[in-house]
Amino acid sequence: MQGFAINSERLLARLQHFAAIGGTEKGGVNRQALTALDREARRLLAKLARERGFVVFQDPIANLFIRREGKNPDLPPLLIGSHLDSQPAGGKFDGALGTLAAFEVLETLEDQEIATERAVEVVAFTNEEGCRFAPGCMGSLAFAEAAIPDSWRDLKATDGAGFAEELAATLDSLPEAQPRPLGFPVSAYLEVHIEQGPSLEHQGIPIGVVTGIQGTRWLDVVVTGQTAHAGTTALAYRRDPMLTVSQALAELYASIMPGDAEARFTVGRISCLPGAVNAIPDTVRLTVDLRHPSTAVLDINENLIRKTFETHANVQGCGTAVTRIFDMAPAQFPEPLLATLQEAASDCGFATAHLLSGAFHDALFLNRVAPSAMIFVPCRDGLSHNEAEHVEPDHCIAGCQVLGAAVLRLATA
Repeated sequence: MQGFAINSERLLARLQHFAAIGGTEKGGVNRQALTALDREARRLLAKLARERGFVVFQDPIANLFIRREGKNPDLPPLLIGSHLDSQPAGGKFDGALGTLAAFEVLETLEDQEIATERAVEVVAFTNEEGCRFAPGCMGSLAFAEAAIPDSWRDLKATDGAGFAEELAATLDSLPEAQPRPLGFPVSAYLEVHIEQGPSLEHQGIPIGVVTGIQGTRWLDVVVTGQTAHAGTTALAYRRDPMLTVSQALAELYASIMPGDAEARFTVGRISCLPGAVNAIPDTVRLTVDLRHPSTAVLDINENLIRKTFETHANVQGCGTAVTRIFDMAPAQFPEPLLATLQEAASDCGFATAHLLSGAFHDALFLNRVAPSAMIFVPCRDGLSHNEAEHVEPDHCIAGCQVLGAAVLRLATA
């Protein structure tokens, strides 16, 4: 398969074309899931696919599939892609690069008349970001489970729109797409994505071979005390939940991440009630985002958080409750597929680094039902979920080229 080279000018032009759909004044993209702009991007991709003679499908969660047939249509297809939805103030590359790089590989196969043994399909998964409707990765999760959870039907978006209605409108916007059931056998899944971190850029390495995705747990922490007057209540008479929270957090911030370079501990939301400037609060509520590649360490750190809050609450005469509200197990991508990506990068002449993903992606869920892996490319300053998100053109091209080389190894054998 010597001479296989993507059309880099076409890829870069496509990235700019899609970035204009929902483009913001600051150069980013606001194309949230299941909106009119999301539907516009899906229609454009389907139009480009049909113009090349590819077959377009969608399933009941509005995952969009584009199929280039192989010599043996009975073989499970090789799936490549990502997502098209963005954050409210997102960038041009998160998700879109992976989807459009996959489509470019499909077009290059067609341009060069390369017959693959199995079909190759591009997928654009629904609602990876989870910013308008939660949870994120809805499309890949439903695909892996072969079902849409009943609890999603009554979901409301941040703008008040109903999930069921917006999903129906999205499905109806592509009448030319053939329906297919949720979930079907695939031989493997590959996804190109920006790193969303600074390590590749700092090392000057163009390609990251992603070995897995760390586990994530979200905890809801509630500490209860007693409301009292801020000016008249002496220290000895206070049951102040904010004091409990501040002391517990100081201890946890000083221990979890400083003691383990792979651990992540983040408090993303915190609120006090009743919220008066001149009153001691009676309730403080906060969220904890806890991450680690080891389930055992997640267990240890979750227990540490529970005990730390309980200890400080007891000293202050407060109550505490810690509830796990989200649990995403770590994923390890299979070694044979990682070796294929390494070989593909070597074929293309690119240096690589092996990385663990700190964020979860659609590949996390596909890995439950098929061998999956990811290719990371550098992003400037590690910045993502931001309108200033930037990937150098050469790195976009490199990620796509490595994907193409891997597809040749996996789909033509």
